[in-house]
Amino acid sequence: MLPKTPNMSSELQRRAARLPRPIAPPRTALHAMFFVPICAALLLASGGPSHANALARVSPSIQSENPQNKSSPSSSPPSGQRDPGLTESRSLLDVGKVTEADRSVRQYLAAHPDSADGHFLLGYILFREIQVGASAEESVESAMYHSPNASDAKLRESNAKASLVEYTEGAKYHDPSAFDLKIVALDYVLLDDYMDADKWFTRSLELNPKDSQGWYYLGRAKYNENRFQEAVNAFEECLKMEPKSVKAEDNLGLSYAGLGRADEALAAYKAAIAWQSSEAVKNPEPFVDAGVLLLDENRPEDAIPFLLEAIRIAPQEPRAHEKLGAAYSQLNQLEKAQIELEKAVELLPQSARLHFMLGQVYRKEGAIAKAKVELDRSAALNGTHSTSEKPNE
Repeated sequence: MLPKTPNMSSELQRRAARLPRPIAPPRTALHAMFFVPICAALLLASGGPSHANALARVSPSIQSENPQNKSSPSSSPPSGQRDPGLTESRSLLDVGKVTEADRSVRQYLAAHPDSADGHFLLGYILFREIQVGASAEESVESAMYHSPNASDAKLRESNAKASLVEYTEGAKYHDPSAFDLKIVALDYVLLDDYMDADKWFTRSLELNPKDSQGWYYLGRAKYNENRFQEAVNAFEECLKMEPKSVKAEDNLGLSYAGLGRADEALAAYKAAIAWQSSEAVKNPEPFVDAGVLLLDENRPEDAIPFLLEAIRIAPQEPRAHEKLGAAYSQLNQLEKAQIELEKAVELLPQSARLHFMLGQVYRKEGAIAKAKVELDRSAALNGTHSTSEKPNE
């Protein structure tokens, strides 16, 4: 766990202590099984032997506390007691002028340092600035799925910490709302602190148990902690409110896979695929996850159609190319494996794992010089720790 900024969460903790007891998701006979701990070299793996994936599919685009309110990512957060002096700041945020909103709210706080709403709004703006500041090549959601580049990583960490400081300061003057606590939790996600993210998502849901998005986020946090049964519970709560949520059903499948319940996992992936069959824009993740599961069960021929469809949907998704390359390699179709792994390396050049896999294929093909280049590159990346790679295997 990352060290906290001094007193970063003590005031929030004190305020939250007065909240109702946690609302536990209903547990059925199937839910009685405790989660299966999976040892992972990195917390951010997805699929394969390690299921300790981060909140890779959590979009930082937050909706309001009302799950029916599909507000835009740039909209200002709801507040039960809005400070009228912040109207301009909120208006700027509503139209996506995040930098101007930041300047406006800081000016207001200079004159009104005890404004809880002001501190909460600045905390949210600092969170939103991560989206605005992410490079074109490294969007925030991509950064949460793979590794951010150095400048984006620095922005992400500094803004998330600054956001937490603002929420903590605001909590001295007023209880944070469910929305505020959800942003606090997402700040911890961006700091790779999933235990605290879990805690604050849970607190947020105590205030607003009808927040389907909150249940989804909590499920992702539980999943990342290897608390797979609790993740199942959270995703089922989300699905009660959004009965055909593709991403929730897909993540339910991942949680079942974490529990070793492969048949239920595959059924969930297939359901997520079926639910979007008529959509013009499809989510490739259920296809990739189904392919990964089948590869894990040594069924590469069955995995290939799912992975090919994932690539058709998202040609620039490195994980789909990686897994398709692995499937072809298992079938000794080395030329096809080479093509897919070369594409994966092109898309994710700082991945030591991908260079190693490609080197192994080259070696099998007898291309010793090419194999040496890739294997040396893999060793260099591992040896220098030049990337905080988040493999999906």
